[in-house]
Amino acid sequence: MCATIHTMTTTTQTAIKIGDSMGVTLPAKDLKRYGIKPGDRLRISFEPEVPVQDDVMKDYANFKRQYGETLKNLANR
Repeated sequence: MCATIHTMTTTTQTAIKIGDSMGVTLPAKDLKRYGIKPGDRLRISFEPEVPVQDDVMKDYANFKRQYGETLKNLANR
């Protein structure tokens, strides 16, 4: 019988090339904290980190500055 322990950690890692495949490394502190050893099975979930371009953030800041109060007022109607 195999017990399941539900714990989760979040980290941002960079994909690296390993032969024809790609992989990610796990931080040593997390390996130690969870007692992960070579050969242990892990369930991995991932979400690509999409960089936001500076001009998009500037446009958003300008929009928020110009229409922020109006949007708050509409939301509170």
